[in-house]
Amino acid sequence: MTEPAPKVYVGMSGGVDSSVTAALLKEQGYRVTGVYMKNWTQDLPGFVCPWADDLADAKRVAVQLDIPFKVFDFQKEYKQQVVDYMIAEYRAGRTPNPDVMCNQQIKFDLFLRAALAEGADLIATGHYARVGGADISPSVEPARVSVPGGVQKEGSLTRSFSEHVGGGFWTAGPGAAGEHERAVTGPAGRSAPSSSSQSTAAGEAGAAPPTVTRHQDMSQFHREGAAITQVEATPPRRERRALFTGLDKNKDQSYFLYRITAEALSRTLLPIGELTKPEVREHARRLGLVTAEKKDSQGICFVGKIGIKEFLQNYIQAEPGDIVDQRTGNAIGQHDGAVFYTIGQRHGLHMGGGLPFYVVGKDMAKNIVYVTTDLNDQNLWRRDLHLTQLHWITEAPELSRTYQVRTRYRAALVDCRIEHLKGDEVELRLDEPERALAPGQSAVLYDGDRVVGGGTVV
Repeated sequence: MTEPAPKVYVGMSGGVDSSVTAALLKEQGYRVTGVYMKNWTQDLPGFVCPWADDLADAKRVAVQLDIPFKVFDFQKEYKQQVVDYMIAEYRAGRTPNPDVMCNQQIKFDLFLRAALAEGADLIATGHYARVGGADISPSVEPARVSVPGGVQKEGSLTRSFSEHVGGGFWTAGPGAAGEHERAVTGPAGRSAPSSSSQSTAAGEAGAAPPTVTRHQDMSQFHREGAAITQVEATPPRRERRALFTGLDKNKDQSYFLYRITAEALSRTLLPIGELTKPEVREHARRLGLVTAEKKDSQGICFVGKIGIKEFLQNYIQAEPGDIVDQRTGNAIGQHDGAVFYTIGQRHGLHMGGGLPFYVVGKDMAKNIVYVTTDLNDQNLWRRDLHLTQLHWITEAPELSRTYQVRTRYRAALVDCRIEHLKGDEVELRLDEPERALAPGQSAVLYDGDRVVGGGTVV
């Protein structure tokens, strides 16, 4: 039975990652609509917000891909739920992560709800992470992954861009001699995506397009000798979805996504999570996308290349205060506002000569920043971690198990154990002490490749 392919709204930021996301999904037969989320357009002194250029690039890619394009205006909500939150946290002396809040409140809540209200079945973004079944164990169920150009590589999950919630299986039949079939899961009552770049190449050669067939009662599918061999039981209807790390460990963004709900994941595709950044670039070049060589965005989420301090100075009236040596209690310098400093910070203290100083504490009421030159100072290292504002994607962690924790983006994973878990608070005991853990930042718990959830450091 052949039915219309799922409709996917792709968040297109004007960068290469979201551009390739839209391209991959269209190649697989999804009905793709590109959406630019207008979250921030305000220019600041000495800084021009790049939103207009990003919007123009997203539009150009949509034209190249021949897909519909929309603009969703979320400026009011972004200001209230991301910017105001960030400012309030810094005023309180904490170090928040606006990217985490943007993903939780805007991309995987507001955007998702707006897309579904317009008739979309799914959303997709250009994040380097993967979605899979909550009961999948990546370490014992590898899958063969097809990447642009027909190159095959080993992956640890069935591909997030070919896997949905629901009952039933689909096969993309051969449109030309030698084209491989693929078994994928999809939302009940809808067709699956067709094959990837291989089918596109076959179509360009004049071959018949692949057929897409749904097999409602097939519990397993197996094709010997195919480029992709996959054996999988039909998942239950509305199966819970889990979040996994991206295969490119240098670009993995699962840390920023830990507050996504399982329900949102059930409506989400993350196609480039199975690719490396060089593979994404190569795919963009192959298609001639205008964003193929565009540099990655830097700075605050959706705001651009502006430092936190420069941004905050437009919203917080800070006062100068003393920089105090933690060991002696003597004032040894002046800062321009305790709100602008975070634990472990070295640069920006403007104290030349001798050993470098590091921030080890703040007294917001007295507007004091405490520093030390001792890298072994006990205030710089922690093995016991207290988290609050918890969010678990599928279920809470177990007290008897060892997990891994990441305390900042790109930080190494550290083994830890759950010492105490009650309500909205958890105590972690790290196997190795971690440096410069600041109140307000996110700590994310992993079970192998799977993101368990996390919370905010107290």
